[in-house]
Amino acid sequence: MTLTGHMLIGQHTVAGNREAVRGINPATGMTLEPAYAGGSAEHVERACALAWAALDRYRETTLDARSEFLQRIAVEIEALGDELIDRAMAETGLPSARLLGERGRTCQQLRLFARTIRAGEWLDVRVDTAQPQRQPMPRSDLRQRQVPLGPVAVFGASNFPLAFSVAGGDTASALAAGCPVIVKAHGAHPGTSELVGRAVARAVQACGLPEGVFSLLYGSGHELGIALVTDPRIKAVGFTGSRSGGLALCQAAQARPEPIPVYAEMSSINPVLLFPAALRNRVQALAQGFVTSLTVGAGQFCTNPGLVIAHKGPALDKFVAATAERLQQSPAQTMLTPGIFNAYEAGVNALAENPHAQISGVGQMSTQPNQCQAHLFVTQASDFLADQNLQAEVFGAASLIVQCSDDDEIRQVIEHLEGQLTATLHLDDEDLEQARALLPALERKAGRLLVNGWPTGVEVSDAMVHGGPFPATSDARSTSVGTAAIHRFLRPVCYQDFPDSLLPSALKQANPLQLRRLLDGQREAHEQPE
Repeated sequence: MTLTGHMLIGQHTVAGNREAVRGINPATGMTLEPAYAGGSAEHVERACALAWAALDRYRETTLDARSEFLQRIAVEIEALGDELIDRAMAETGLPSARLLGERGRTCQQLRLFARTIRAGEWLDVRVDTAQPQRQPMPRSDLRQRQVPLGPVAVFGASNFPLAFSVAGGDTASALAAGCPVIVKAHGAHPGTSELVGRAVARAVQACGLPEGVFSLLYGSGHELGIALVTDPRIKAVGFTGSRSGGLALCQAAQARPEPIPVYAEMSSINPVLLFPAALRNRVQALAQGFVTSLTVGAGQFCTNPGLVIAHKGPALDKFVAATAERLQQSPAQTMLTPGIFNAYEAGVNALAENPHAQISGVGQMSTQPNQCQAHLFVTQASDFLADQNLQAEVFGAASLIVQCSDDDEIRQVIEHLEGQLTATLHLDDEDLEQARALLPALERKAGRLLVNGWPTGVEVSDAMVHGGPFPATSDARSTSVGTAAIHRFLRPVCYQDFPDSLLPSALKQANPLQLRRLLDGQREAHEQPE
């Protein structure tokens, strides 16, 4: 497929008229063709008008039709074959194996939402039948279902060119909810975005859906993104990226005459707690697992273990030494963009210059451009508690070990933390009571708690939570991964005393969709068709 450098507004290929973005091969520094001219306010207007026109028809598509649409997107993405992987490799410096896995995850989550749509439980149907004879007041017939919020703006992420971008989790969950989607492609991988965007557009056409169900826009600065978020027809936003970017979108969304929710995943250092018995009994295994998690993908994961908390003493000293030894054998890796590399270098330099942090281990150097050299630092709990700068996220393979004098200091460090996506506990049986005492604080701080694992690697499943208190996300009640992500883009509507013929299918008396309704306070049981 020949890349055009154009936007997709509905089924139309449209040339932009603002400053262009270009892909850059971070491994070589070479600029890639074509250039993608940015969109203007007029392009946002056109995409939003199409999305609004598509809303009422798309939101009432049958469960089967919407499910088939998401499955068709997955098929179209897979049909791109090596062309998609090759372009993504060129734009990100990521290896083929990583991108093949990410493509699989992207298609898996599309199919997972297709299954979720068919099951219908996300509609959360509740029926309180009429009680005309009830005393002292009769009760009306009340029926509730979830309906889509409306068109959603999705911002592609830099570190996941497939799974968190054009057809990633935000887009999949919004489309599953019945919301048209307008994606602002990330400037780091514009060609990859065009390929996937065209796959989605083909699925829209093949399924006979209104063209406004999907559009793809480009823009080099903040102008297009702010125009998109502030358009009155946009009813929610999905974002994965920096804290500054997420907060800018939140502020713009809240300043509208009609404020809207922004589901932004922004910043997390993902503390790892090494409990005493575990540290004594398996220090070498912990060091190996930590270095592997820290350096995978040059540390460019939102769940990277950026903080380690443990009791100071001989066991922790051994862990630091074993980790430093393994880091010295860790080769430098290409980072996703020159901008991300420069930010990583700035973050590492800030820690190196901080008098409260000492370098304990460094990875191998490279003379090639945009190479991440892994770093490990050590600080004392008292210094960590006194210096907020030590809690700043460094996006890449860098981590800080906090040495604590006792359990009370560990608790103080946890309470001092900002909101996190994850918190990891490495423990043995002897550590259970100490861990139990910290669980309430950890539950208040993080969206996912792990025992004897590592936070990198986020399973796409029904039970997964990829969210957490601010600044991990802008709304701690939500998740951006897993089937519960669909609830971000829904709201409840109650229908009172409606004639059955006027009710939507999900609420009709005969329950034609065979949904598991909450009927007069009791959950019905219905076998879902295969």
